[in-house]
Amino acid sequence: MAETIATRFMIISDTHNFQFGNAEKWQGAFRQPVPKVDVLLHAGDLTQRGGLEAYRGVLNMLSGIDAELKLVIAGNHDLSLDGYFWKQRWTCGGDDPEHIAEHDNAMEIFKGPLAKEAGVTYLEEGLNTFALKNGAKFTIYTSPYQPEFCGWAFPYERNEDRFNLQHHSAPGVTSIATNPIPDFPSVDIMMTHGPPKGILDQVIFRNEEVGCESLLRAVSRARPRLYCFGHIHEAYGAKIITWKDDKNLIGAEAIENESSQLNGYPDSSNWPISCGKETLMVNAAIMNVRYKPANSPWLVDLDLPRAT
Repeated sequence: MAETIATRFMIISDTHNFQFGNAEKWQGAFRQPVPKVDVLLHAGDLTQRGGLEAYRGVLNMLSGIDAELKLVIAGNHDLSLDGYFWKQRWTCGGDDPEHIAEHDNAMEIFKGPLAKEAGVTYLEEGLNTFALKNGAKFTIYTSPYQPEFCGWAFPYERNEDRFNLQHHSAPGVTSIATNPIPDFPSVDIMMTHGPPKGILDQVIFRNEEVGCESLLRAVSRARPRLYCFGHIHEAYGAKIITWKDDKNLIGAEAIENESSQLNGYPDSSNWPISCGKETLMVNAAIMNVRYKPANSPWLVDLDLPRAT
């Protein structure tokens, strides 16, 4: 019996209130009927500025995708899904009771009957393990946080590390990790809203790499099969990262090679990933830099461990 099972993933991010029908206006490929998959991954920025009607619209859109498991995280644009940010820092609603209650109502949308009806599982920061009908299982680490970006939700400062304990943090950076990413081989998939430093993270108007150094250090330790994110629309793409054999190396020093990959959607891409040696990294932003749904989803066949 094979030790792994081929499992089909659809990976998307940064849909920003997208509804099926929008893509046709901009010659986008994300349109119905979408291919059936085992797992859908959405790496955040579900909406443009949050809002209960927008969240219900997200579930309506996701209900149109045929997948056994649909895993979703928030992003910096999903303002009221960040409880601390919404109640402590976002003050445009003042003392209005409806504004204050929006976070709780938003969480009810994504964790209540509407999400269940759409087949959506909303994940916050941390580890979760899932078993599929095909016999595969996987452990996924998720986080909606990214370095502070234009005053939006789920921020942390550049000198703060959410993903590593202090002995793995960069010099001059303070670990604030309450859900640190574990070492290889504990994680099969990582999904964060923001990218790691230097990989699919370049902002055109700044001519700058804005990804997170702490995430790069964490993924170099975890060496998952797949790492997906979004956030930086213009950096859409995929790379296979090959790691050096020495697992004591961390961050950029651990990278042996980077190989860019083309998107074959609506056909599936089958890149055999050598577990512990390679990681497929995907920036799956559907919206381009002008917030038009010009980019295709990524359809990937991934070999996963068999559930015991």
